[in-house]
Amino acid sequence: MKPLVVIDVVGLTHDMLGANTPHLARLAGDGFARPLSTVLPAVTCSAQSTILTGLLPRDHGIVGNGWYFRDLAEVGFWKQSNALVHGERLYQAARRRDPSHTTAKMFWWYNMYADVNWSMTPRPSYPADGRKVFDSYSQPADLRDRLQNKLGVFPLPKFWGPAADIDSTRWIVDASLDVLRANKPSLTLVYLPHLDYNLQRLGPDDLRIASDIRQVDAQAGRLIEAARAEGAEVVVLSEYAITAVDQPVHINRILREKGFLVVRREALGWESLDCGASSAFAVADHQVAHVYVRQPQDITAVAHLLRKIDGIDLVLDREGQREFGLDHERSGELVAIAAPRAWFTYYFWIDDRLAPDYARTIDIHRKPGYDPVELFVDPRIMFPKLRIARRLAQKALGFRYTMDVIGVDASIVKGSHGRLPVVGKENSDGPVFISSSRAIEQDAIAMTAVKEMLLELQFGT
Repeated sequence: MKPLVVIDVVGLTHDMLGANTPHLARLAGDGFARPLSTVLPAVTCSAQSTILTGLLPRDHGIVGNGWYFRDLAEVGFWKQSNALVHGERLYQAARRRDPSHTTAKMFWWYNMYADVNWSMTPRPSYPADGRKVFDSYSQPADLRDRLQNKLGVFPLPKFWGPAADIDSTRWIVDASLDVLRANKPSLTLVYLPHLDYNLQRLGPDDLRIASDIRQVDAQAGRLIEAARAEGAEVVVLSEYAITAVDQPVHINRILREKGFLVVRREALGWESLDCGASSAFAVADHQVAHVYVRQPQDITAVAHLLRKIDGIDLVLDREGQREFGLDHERSGELVAIAAPRAWFTYYFWIDDRLAPDYARTIDIHRKPGYDPVELFVDPRIMFPKLRIARRLAQKALGFRYTMDVIGVDASIVKGSHGRLPVVGKENSDGPVFISSSRAIEQDAIAMTAVKEMLLELQFGT
C-alpha cells in the first residue's frame, strides 16, 4: 500500500494547465492529465459523493448541495452529516483491503461523523444572542485545538462571501500539511476552494483569473511537494468547470405569478417562502433546479410552464431523470436544467422591498436555494466599509445586528456551473483528473470510475 494524497482543486479545467500552473503541469508531466466527466448536477456535494462512492446521485442520494425535506416541509442546504451519503466510501473500501489503512479528510463536504481517522470542516457556533462565532469541527475533537492554536481560527469570511480569497485555501493547506506530517495518513483528501470565487464573480473569460490560477497552483504545489517527500502518489482533480453566464432565471417568481408558489407575509413585514403550502416551487442550485410539485395532477402543467421559460434548456420528469442517474426520492418531481449562459436564482419575492431579511446577508443555511450574490458587497451601498465597520462595532458591543451588505441584483454574477459540459468542449467546460503515476492512465475517465482508479493507484491491480 502506497500513501495517496487527493487534492480537489474546485473549478480547475484541463485548459488551465500550462504556464500559470507550473506545479500542476509538472505533476501531469510526470504522470498524465485527462478531462474528467462529471455528474448531473455538477455541483460540489453531488460530485464529491460520486468521487468517493463511485455511484450516481440516484444511488448515493446527494441530488444537489441541498434539497427539500418533504417530511419537514423545509429546504436544507449545506448539511454536514456524513450519514446523508449512501454507499461504500473510498476509505471504507481501502480499509477492507488493509485494516491498517487510515484517512484524513480535510474540508471535503459531509465531514461530520465520517468514518475516517482525522477530519476538519468549518462549523461556526451560534450563541443565543444571535451572533455567529467562527469555529471548526474536527475528528478527533482535539485536532481542531491543535490546528487552531498553531494557525489561528479558520478564516470563515475568507472561505465564503465578499472577502473570500486565497487565505482560506492557504489555511487549509497549512492544516493539511500538519496532519500529513504528524499523522502520516494512508489517504489524505484535501479540498482547495479558491478558484470558485472569482470564476463566479468575474467569469472564466476575465483576464484577472490568471492570477487566481497561479495562486491556487502555488498552494497545491506545497501539498504536492510534501506528499512526494513522504513517498506518496498524488491525484489532483476537480468537480466541475465554471462557465460564463449573463442570464439569471427567476424560476420561483414565475411559479408564483402562475399561482403555484405561496408566500407568507411575516409579522416584521417581509415575505417568506411557504414550501408546505405551495403547489410547486423550485430549489435553485446554480444551473440546476429541483422543482417540487405537491399534487401529481399538477406535474404536467408545471412542466409545460417551465419548458416555455427563456433560459431553461431541459425539464426532466422521473423518466428523464433516470437517463442522468438523478431519479432519487430526494429529487424534485421535475428537474430544470438551465440553458448555456443562464442560471437559477432562488428569489421568490416580486418586490425587493419585501425580500426577507436574510436575502441581504450571507446566510447559506436559511436561504431556500444557492445564492452566488453573496460573493459581492451590494454595489448600491455608498460606503460599504463604513457599513461593515458599524455592524462589527455592534457585534463587539454585544448588540444584535444584521450584516446586511449583500444585494439582490443577480445580474452581477458572471460564472456558474451545474450543467453537463457542452459536447466537444470538455477541456474547458468540464473538470480534470491529474495523476502522478501512469499506472492508472486511461483515455477517458468517468467520475464514477475515480474511486476504483484511486484504489488501484494505492494498492495495485
